[in-house]
Amino acid sequence: MKLLRYGPKGREKPGILDKDGKIRDLSAHVPDIAGSVLQPDSLKKLAALDPSQLPLASGELRIGPCVGKVGKFVCIGLNYADHAAETGAPIPKEPIIFMKATSAIIGPNDEVEIPRGSVKTDWEVELGVVIGRNAKYIPENAAMDYVAGYCVVNDVSEREYQIERGGQWDKGKGCDTFGPTGPWLVTKDEVPDPQNLAMWLEVDGHRYQNGSTKTMIFNVPKLVSYLSHFMSLQPGDVISTGTPPGVGMGQKPNPIYLKAGQTMRLGIAGLGEQQQKLVQG
Repeated sequence: MKLLRYGPKGREKPGILDKDGKIRDLSAHVPDIAGSVLQPDSLKKLAALDPSQLPLASGELRIGPCVGKVGKFVCIGLNYADHAAETGAPIPKEPIIFMKATSAIIGPNDEVEIPRGSVKTDWEVELGVVIGRNAKYIPENAAMDYVAGYCVVNDVSEREYQIERGGQWDKGKGCDTFGPTGPWLVTKDEVPDPQNLAMWLEVDGHRYQNGSTKTMIFNVPKLVSYLSHFMSLQPGDVISTGTPPGVGMGQKPNPIYLKAGQTMRLGIAGLGEQQQKLVQG
């Protein structure tokens, strides 16, 4: 299934994409694509529905973030061997964890704001993993039982705030609009191998990132299990699993950063595409 949320900001309705790419309304069946709705029994009931018998979505068809009421937005840094190489960083011995503010989450095609005073706003296409069950101290060989599905995430980052302003990475990662998520939550049954997904990102039509989840250092089961030993995970939590090479900070001979008026396009095979215009915050 491809589950989504559509409508005005803050008033999104739950939906499902039918075989013709049309949005069908799920409001009669679930209150939102969030929390307990993402548990296995609930997803099983949704999978039993015939989308063609559901009402077509009407009104404003803006696509919102594919998961509502996200409790935790957990991110993994330097998780692609080829990305670590482009930044000159050593391969991490254990996953690097940081948190992205949930207030950064926006729809996949909403405008991204460049923070006031920013000169180093950057892009990162990432595979998002959506949790579907309460997870605590789970073994790696059972980790996939706790995954509801996957989505595209753009881990927008302000590199000066992240690296040059002291402290941890969070201040460069959690700015408003720095977490475009969606367009859909694709349930795991439609993604047989999350470690073999092509991913890409363009700015104004120029392709900067052209990678694959094959080069992840720590795979999805490892990350879900690992995180569950440091914090419990709940249905609707999102894990953003790192980015392949091609970020602005890594461009040679000189880094390239985003400016107001530019447009980012990005996608992951089978998970859909995003497009955001950059505006000045």
